[in-house]
Amino acid sequence: MTTEERELKAVCEDIRSRQRFRRAPKHVANLLSSLMAQRGYAQVKSSADCTRAWEEAVGAELAKDTRAGNVRRGVLEVVVRSSSLVQELTFQKKQLIKQLKRLAPERKVRDIRFRVGSID
Repeated sequence: MTTEERELKAVCEDIRSRQRFRRAPKHVANLLSSLMAQRGYAQVKSSADCTRAWEEAVGAELAKDTRAGNVRRGVLEVVVRSSSLVQELTFQKKQLIKQLKRLAPERKVRDIRFRVGSID
C-alpha cells in the first residue's frame, strides 16, 4: 500500500468518525406514521374502520338509528336511538360480535354495550 492510499484511507476513516449521524437516515413516511400514531391520529382511521364494520354488520336500516363509538378494553360502545331498538340489538348481540370480529379483527371486540342517546 502506497503512502497516498494510506492517507486516503486515513482521511476516509476520519470523515466517517466525524459524521453527525452514525446510523442511516429514516424515511419520512416512517417518521410521519409513528408521529401520527403517537398523537392519536391513527385512532381516527381505526374508528372510521370500526364504524364501517358496524354499519355492515347491522345493515343499512339499523345503521341509520345507531352510531358506533369507541372500543375500550374490547367493549364497543353503541349509541341507539330508542330503547326498543336496544332490546332488539341485545337479542342479536352474539351474532353482531361474530360479524365484527370477521369484519374488523384488529379491533378485538369481545362485547357490545348499547345505550340510548341522540344520533347526529
